[in-house]
Amino acid sequence: MSIRAARWAVLIAIALLGGLSAPERAGATGPQSRAVGDVPVASGVRVGGDESQTRLVVDFSHKVDIRAFTLANPYRVVIDMPQVAFQFPARTGENGRGLIKAFRFGLVMQGGSRIVIDLAKPARIEKAFVLESSNEQPARLILDLAAVDREAFMRAIALENRAPDVGYKRTPPVAATPDEKADPRPLVVIDPGHGGIDNGTRAASGELEKSIVLEFSLLLREHIEKTGKYRVLMTRSDDSFIPLAERVAIARQRQAGLLVSIHADALARGDGDAQGATIYTLSDQASDAAAARLAESENGSDAIAGLDLSAEPDDVADILFDLARRETKTFSVQFARGLVTEMRNATRMHKDPLRSAGFRVLRAPDVPSVLVELGYVSNRGDLKSLTSEAWRNRTAASVAKAIDTYFTTRIAGGKRQN
Repeated sequence: MSIRAARWAVLIAIALLGGLSAPERAGATGPQSRAVGDVPVASGVRVGGDESQTRLVVDFSHKVDIRAFTLANPYRVVIDMPQVAFQFPARTGENGRGLIKAFRFGLVMQGGSRIVIDLAKPARIEKAFVLESSNEQPARLILDLAAVDREAFMRAIALENRAPDVGYKRTPPVAATPDEKADPRPLVVIDPGHGGIDNGTRAASGELEKSIVLEFSLLLREHIEKTGKYRVLMTRSDDSFIPLAERVAIARQRQAGLLVSIHADALARGDGDAQGATIYTLSDQASDAAAARLAESENGSDAIAGLDLSAEPDDVADILFDLARRETKTFSVQFARGLVTEMRNATRMHKDPLRSAGFRVLRAPDVPSVLVELGYVSNRGDLKSLTSEAWRNRTAASVAKAIDTYFTTRIAGGKRQN
């Protein structure tokens, strides 16, 4: 038997017998798994192989249709499927094996789920299929990868001749209805960061940024609507993934008067500790190295979800920066300063609370926009606050008050309201 054949024999055994160490048998529960309602359940995942050939196996409650393809810059494999309930243990996918550096999974749109695999180096998809379930085993997704050089990887992508948005189909943002246009109240867009397949940061105790910021944003909406003076639109109101460009498009097409993007930061181990809320505005030159690193991280959300960023024209960001009107930037900074003042009365602020960097979600040239980092999930004190109902209520009220002060000032100054 050849070395190549021997490798595949081992991988087949892994798929059929689950012969891996405990961490790699993440959540394997066997054929007894059951679907949640009409949604299939993904109950276990295993990775085996080496840097030449690697196999990923996922157990499902019943067979699902899949579509697998590769993306470059960075090297990724994307597997699309109908909506699936992923019931894997916490931290599944954070560490891979062989050609698979790491992987993540989750909703990418209503009715659609995705697994995104970060590759350690270029690889081709040799096989991607799903086995029917039987009395002995559940349905199983089998993905076989083989190492190739970059030239072969890029050539394979070119030969597939995919459209830039392949694997991701979403209805474009809808413009305001006549009734909405007739409502003279200013529109505030609240943007809970991350969502769906993109978890954002994760606390050591398991809390996810996407859930923390959604809970806060829903409460903030209540506080704003309670005044009766403003219309409020959420970029997402559930655990859905929304691309960064679409978040901006939602605010622009609805002619919003303000966009407030809500996040929760984290520091990696070894980077020390930090505490408190921070407010960011858009700038083509980051105010400091930490702000630049955060912007780079937040701007990677689309890549996390398996979107093909290489298809986006290189000059898009520059054009958007050039078009950003001075008035819009001025109003963004004005609101940010007022927001810092109000939030100081409700929560602890970072020692340097007002910063700027090139966040993609803030790039609407005609909508004043800020990004609010509520705190650090990597800090115990901040995490305790972020998960406290009393803190959320108090802090959301302070943000709502800052929004009211901002619009009241603009109206008094006779400026255009949206």
